[in-house]
Amino acid sequence: MYLERTIDSLLLEWKQSSSLKPLLLRGARQVGKSWAVEHLGETFDYFIEVNFEKRPEMKEVFEKVHDVHALADRLSMLYGKPVEPGKTLLFFDEIQDSPDAIRSLWSFKEDFPSLHVIAAGSLLEFTLQELPSFGVGRIRSLFVYPFSFDEFLVAEGKSSWVKAKKEAKDGEPLLTALHNDLVQHFRTFLMVGGMPASVAAWVKTHDYRQCQTELDDIQLSYYDDFAKYAKKADPTLLRNTLQSIILQVGNKFMYSKVEGSYRSEEVKKSLRLLCDAGVIKRVSHTAANGLPLGAETNDKFRKYIYLDSGLMLRILDMDLGSARQLSELILAGSAEDLVNKGGLTEMVLGWELVKYNNPRSQHDLYYWENTDEGTRSEVDYIIARDMKVLPIECKSGISGKMKSLFLFMRQKHLNRGIRCSLENFALLENKDKQDNNAPRHIQIIPLYAVSNILHSDSPSQMNS
Repeated sequence: MYLERTIDSLLLEWKQSSSLKPLLLRGARQVGKSWAVEHLGETFDYFIEVNFEKRPEMKEVFEKVHDVHALADRLSMLYGKPVEPGKTLLFFDEIQDSPDAIRSLWSFKEDFPSLHVIAAGSLLEFTLQELPSFGVGRIRSLFVYPFSFDEFLVAEGKSSWVKAKKEAKDGEPLLTALHNDLVQHFRTFLMVGGMPASVAAWVKTHDYRQCQTELDDIQLSYYDDFAKYAKKADPTLLRNTLQSIILQVGNKFMYSKVEGSYRSEEVKKSLRLLCDAGVIKRVSHTAANGLPLGAETNDKFRKYIYLDSGLMLRILDMDLGSARQLSELILAGSAEDLVNKGGLTEMVLGWELVKYNNPRSQHDLYYWENTDEGTRSEVDYIIARDMKVLPIECKSGISGKMKSLFLFMRQKHLNRGIRCSLENFALLENKDKQDNNAPRHIQIIPLYAVSNILHSDSPSQMNS
């Protein structure tokens, strides 16, 4: 059973485009790239999948045949299906194993533009870095991530809930009963995560043990991939770095906390590799004095977030033996404790901001920290909204607990901020006595409704 994804509409839009470019799906392993393409393939008369991992001998075909029309004829013969423009979808999976296949995408655009060609791969960024001037203007990319919470709700048959929360706002909050239901489903989402295999297991069985089995398999496959990085970094260092990221989620990353007494430069290299593989994302410190946010970053202050909450819990359980306390907090803890402890909800908030953005490009994440000596204040995420800087805090409680947010707004002369929590939609308004009674408007947006931040009536863009 296929579970609907937001990217499905973009794939159909690409299929129907009058100006076709080969499409490249990019993202971490097992986030649903191949599944989405196979689903799209059902709308074509013919579907040919060339998987370079399952059939490594296919690399030789691309090494020897460079004319794409001759290549299409060869694939038609090998797979016993016609290759006809408008009727055939040609899919190159795990394409990172064949640089020649990647190069062929350029020729398909130039010499066979009427044919629908999609490619996908994990660890793809490593190969692309070795190909200068990769497909500039001739290839379209889409970045794929695990399920967002909205997609999770749709998979659970709760499309009406998605519609209701997108229409809610501070003056028109959700009914308390629906709000409570959404909070409970968000707790479930934290446990299950967004990896398609885990979501599918949950939808089918509602047995979290089945999800754990799928997540264990995925996490072990990630560890197995580390052997493929061997020429670039020590697999043990990669594993230790990843585990340290898990333990430091929500905090500035400290190189010294990576087990093994590695030099900072070695840890930095492993962090870059894990980012390129898509399993972690960097959250950079920005001074946030204006736009673009990336113009004022401080490399000495960085956080890292892991790809998925479900996978994070499995690492905590399998490798670090410390998942029980966090699992109990997710399932039975108070809303305040769940939001304010452990960094998990802050991590999920960051990924939700990425997932609801335009998938045609990568998007960076930023946070702010007061770097003045002797002070400690921090705002979890800073985004650009309506051409202005917008601070977002992942907190719970009354306005008096938002000292960092108010300090940031005062320093940057901003009157609008957002608090993401497990409260219902609301608006906090007051005047800052330390800033000539300047007005401060804090929107409370539930963590289950992050899509509202980016998908409201006015346009929204994060910096990249």
